[in-house]
Formats: sequence, structure tokens, C-alpha cells
Amino acid sequence: MQDLDPDRVLYLGSVSKSLSPAVRPELRRALADYLSRARGVRARPDQIVICSGFAHALRLLFPGVLRGPLAVESYGLAFHRELLHRASVRTVPLELDEHGPRVEELASRKEVRAVLLTPAHQFPTGGPLHPTRRAAVVDWARSRDGLVLEDDYDGEFRYDREPVGAVQDLDPDRVLYLGSVSKSLSPAVRLGWMVLPEHLVDDVLAVKGERESWASVLDQLTLADSGQHDRHVRRMRQRYRRRRDQLVAKLLERASHVSATGVAAGLHAVLRMPPGSERPAVAAAARLGVALDGLAAFRHPDATMPAMDGLVVGYATPPEHAYAAALDALAAALSGS
Repeated sequence: MQDLDPDRVLYLGSVSKSLSPAVRPELRRALADYLSRARGVRARPDQIVICSGFAHALRLLFPGVLRGPLAVESYGLAFHRELLHRASVRTVPLELDEHGPRVEELASRKEVRAVLLTPAHQFPTGGPLHPTRRAAVVDWARSRDGLVLEDDYDGEFRYDREPVGAVQDLDPDRVLYLGSVSKSLSPAVRLGWMVLPEHLVDDVLAVKGERESWASVLDQLTLADSGQHDRHVRRMRQRYRRRRDQLVAKLLERASHVSATGVAAGLHAVLRMPPGSERPAVAAAARLGVALDGLAAFRHPDATMPAMDGLVVGYATPPEHAYAAALDALAAALSGS
């Protein structure tokens, strides 16, 4: 019909057919096996709901399934806080120290019944949540009839220590485990997952709707070949470790006054800076063509803990041919600042 008058008729079509919001069973089975083996997650395939990434998971959970207020770490992605704010969810910051977020503060927050954490590798400051605090936050969730949202954004990448298992293993009925391929593959692959307590699965699927409209079936089936994904992660773990080592060596050589923290895992390092030096260092790096963020960009606006000065340096993004030059420019910026 469109050929009769292309200016008046819109032709609509697609190559897809109806797909359950629970999405491909092959991927859910593969993820149940992979997450158990690699991260210690306890899950059956029917507890896994596929989404397009962590932000999509938050949109599915709030406000359709869960309500605020939500406790969060004092330092984290502003984008996630803004997303929650748009869903009318108030976020309550928890202070951080060398052992991770101070989850004991939850006891005095009577209005809070859910907390969002990055327990394997706090983002962006680095470091795992201390074992006593992992147990304490689960005990809090049980006593408050609450929930822990576990963001395991880079759990595959560990270099100098044994992998830190998922908090979800301590109580699958109280912990929602959230992950994606943003770090292991690319943010461009819009694919993530939620391992949900059984009583939340139907509610989340109802929010998704009758048909899957987010996650590519081809991407799902490709990821379901877990052998390929495992091999890719092992290869990239070696590559990122070499990059991490190059970064640390360059700092020792050219900017020994700066210490790198959070480097036992993940794809970024935090360079701790003297008070007042963060903004000049960010500006100096920008002048030399190095894009990085200061810790101030991640600080919760309601945080009461003393501000930390530092630079968040991602070492996964630069292409191989440009990495050495990027390190030299970073070192020059740090020396000049």
C-alpha cells in the first residue's frame, strides 16, 4: 500500500517476533551456571531476568516494584542517583572508610528498607566491603524485612587477590544481584541481568510488559555461549593487569608523590591527592588531552563525611597504540599540578 503514496503512508515492520519478557532460556541457563561458577551466586534460571544494563534494572525496580528511600554509598555514579531521583526515590548516603560503606548506619535510618552497594569493588574509591560488614548488612536486611541491591559491575576482574564472592550467596531471599557486560565486553552491548528473590520475579516481569523490547535476541544467544565469554574475560584480565602495572610503574617513575589505590581489581585506579589539588590536576590533564574525573564528581550531595581529593583514572579505554602516550601525559599533568 505504501507504494501508492509514499508521502502519506508510513510503512512499519521489523524482523522480530513476540518474545517473552523473561527472554531467552538459553541465556538464563548459561548465566545461572556462569554466575555460580565465577561469582558464587545461587540462582535458578527462572530467577534471572534479562535487562539492557544496570540503569535499565533500576528503572524496572523503581518505582514499579520497590519504593524509596534507598540507602547508597557516599561516592557513586551521579547518573544513577539522578535516575532514582526522577523516579521520586530519595537516596540516603552512607559514609565510607577503608573497610567500605559503614552499613552500621542503617540501624538508625528507620525509614530505609533497601540499600544499594558495590561490595566487591566499591565504585569509585576501590576496595571490597569488609567480611563483617557483608554479614552485617544481610543481618540488617533480615531484621528490617529489607533488601540489598548488589551491583557487581566488574566482578570478573581481580588481579592480586582471590575473587571476592557475591553477597547474594549469604541470603538469596534478601539480596538482588545485578550485573552486566558493560565492563567485560562493552557498554555498547546493552545486556545485563538481575538475579531476583523468587517473590519479586513476577513483579519485575509485569513491569517489563508482555514482550521483550530491550535486549537483542542475537546478543543473548551469543552471550549464552559461555565458553567464548569465559575465554574473552581471561584474555582481557591479562591485558588489563598489564595496563594496571604500566600505570603504577609510570607513577613511581614520574609522580611518586601520588599513590594509586583500588588497583587490586577493576578497570580504574584512584590517585589520592593532597587537599585542594584535585581540581588543578583535572584541569592540567585536560590541557594535555587526558580526560579523567575527580572524586568530587562522584560525591553524594548530602554526604556528611569529609571530602576526599583524588583522580579516577580508567585504564581500559585508551587504544593500545595510544596508551603509553596517555600515561606520559597523565604523569606530566601530575608533575605540573
